[in-house]
Amino acid sequence: MSPLKIFGMSKSRTFRVLWMVEELGIEYEHIPVEIGDQGTGSAEFLSINPNGRIPAIQDGELTLFESMAINLYLARKYPGRMMPDNLEDEARVVQWSFWVVNELEPGLLTLLRHRATYPEDQRDPQLADTTERELARPLAVLDQALTGKSYLVGEHFSAADLNVASVMAWAKASKVDFRAFPHVAAWMEQCLGRPASRAARR
Repeated sequence: MSPLKIFGMSKSRTFRVLWMVEELGIEYEHIPVEIGDQGTGSAEFLSINPNGRIPAIQDGELTLFESMAINLYLARKYPGRMMPDNLEDEARVVQWSFWVVNELEPGLLTLLRHRATYPEDQRDPQLADTTERELARPLAVLDQALTGKSYLVGEHFSAADLNVASVMAWAKASKVDFRAFPHVAAWMEQCLGRPASRAARR
């Protein structure tokens, strides 16, 4: 059987999937696909993901898009510590994966654009500052969840930590002030410093 194929670029949401397969230690082929007409807009890629977005995977006869769906699938398929072995904790992994996409990702993407990726003349510092203030509430929720704990679910690093930390990586690039959220800051350093995370960014 051909190895898992991952389509996308590491400096995108594809990072989450690359990090997952590095944690799982499975064989894969990374096929770089840039954002734009020659990449995500090409007929070849649109046959894989008609939404024209990365990442996407092909695993045997399965084609799958949406980074969180991909990671939850991989964590379930390959045994190990990335997905808990009981239904209750598995539900908590799914909970945190949905939570970060709904509560943090939109605001962090706005921050990333207006503090890092947009050209200087297209950035809105006031919008960025307002967005950071609005993120204080979900960051407080995350900080409380990590109080007295090293990981979000159970006693080991899992897909919950990976999925949330992969989004939170944008916060670091956006110069978010974590002084009010010390548990989040320590947890982020621990997660993003893992060898698999560093390998996924290469």
